[in-house]
Amino acid sequence: MTDRPGAGVKEAAPGSQYTGGMHPPVRLVAIDMDGTLLPTFSQKVSPRNAQALKAAQAAGITVAIATGRRTNYCAPLLDGFGLRADMPLITSNGAVTRTLGGESIDRCHLEARVARGLCGLLRPFGTLVFTFDRPGKGELVLEDLEQAHERIELWVEANRNAIEIVQPLERAMPDGENPIQGMVTGSLDKMKQAEQALKTSEWHALCECVRTEYPAKNLSILDLLPPGVSKGWALGRLAARLGVDRKETMAIGDNWNDVDMLEWAGQAILMSNASLELRGMAKMRGWKQAPPNDEDGVAVVLEAAIARRLPSQGVVQAGSQR
Repeated sequence: MTDRPGAGVKEAAPGSQYTGGMHPPVRLVAIDMDGTLLPTFSQKVSPRNAQALKAAQAAGITVAIATGRRTNYCAPLLDGFGLRADMPLITSNGAVTRTLGGESIDRCHLEARVARGLCGLLRPFGTLVFTFDRPGKGELVLEDLEQAHERIELWVEANRNAIEIVQPLERAMPDGENPIQGMVTGSLDKMKQAEQALKTSEWHALCECVRTEYPAKNLSILDLLPPGVSKGWALGRLAARLGVDRKETMAIGDNWNDVDMLEWAGQAILMSNASLELRGMAKMRGWKQAPPNDEDGVAVVLEAAIARRLPSQGVVQAGSQR
C-alpha cells in the first residue's frame, strides 16, 4: 500500500509539470473518468489526453479505465482514438471488467435478496437505480423516472434507451435475478444520512457502499456493490492476471470511490481538482498530485511516465503534434 505518513508530496499547482518519484517504471495504469480523464463540463476526452492514452499503450503500458459508469456508458467515449481492443475497462466501480472490444474479464453480482432489502432501507433517502449486466432496455431499472429526471437529468437523458421502469423496484429482482450493482443518489446531506442508515442496518455486512460527491451540484451517489468489491479490488485482480506488481501500478483519480485503488497502487496520483479533504488525505498518505482535469492532468502524468519508461526516446506532448 502507499500509506506512508510523512512522505513528501510534490504539490502540482495548476498548469505545472508533474514529476514522478523514485518508483519502478509504470507497467499498468488505472484512470478514473469523471473529474479525471474527462473535463468538468464535457463528455469528450481532450485531444492531449487521448494522444497520451495512445502513446502510453505504444510505450508498452497497459492503460485501464476505472470508473463508476457501466461499460456501455463508458466505452463510447473512447471510440475513434485508435486505442487497443484489449484495453481493460473496470466499470461499475469494480463489479465488471471487460476489454474495450467487449471481451469479458471479470464480473460479480449483488445478491437479489440483498438488493431487495436495500430498496426498503434506502428508498426514503433518494433515487434508487439497479444495474444489470445485459444490453438494451432493462440494463438499468428504477421505479420513478420523474424523480430521477429531477435529480440526475443528464444521466437520465444519456441512458434513456437502457432504462426500464418497475414498480415497486423489488419486483425486478426475484431470486436469481442478481444485479451487478445498485446506486442511490440525492443531496450531499441525504446521502450522508443514507450511508449512516446502511451502516447500522442488517445489510451492511452484505454489501459494499462507495460514495462519490459533486459539491458544486449538491449531488452525491452511493454505489451499492457486492461485499469487498471496489475499484481497488478489481485493479488488484487485473494486475495479478497481467503479472504486474503493485509497485509497477499507477492509479489516477479524484473522488472518494477512487480511494481504494489509490491505496492499492504503488504509485497513487490524486487530481488537484479533488476536494480539500481528499487533498489533505493525499498529503498524509504520500500520494502525488497532478494538475486538474481541465488542464489535461492525466496527460501530464502519462507523459512523465512514458518519458521514464523510454528515457532515450523522450515524449512528445499532444499539444505539439502537427
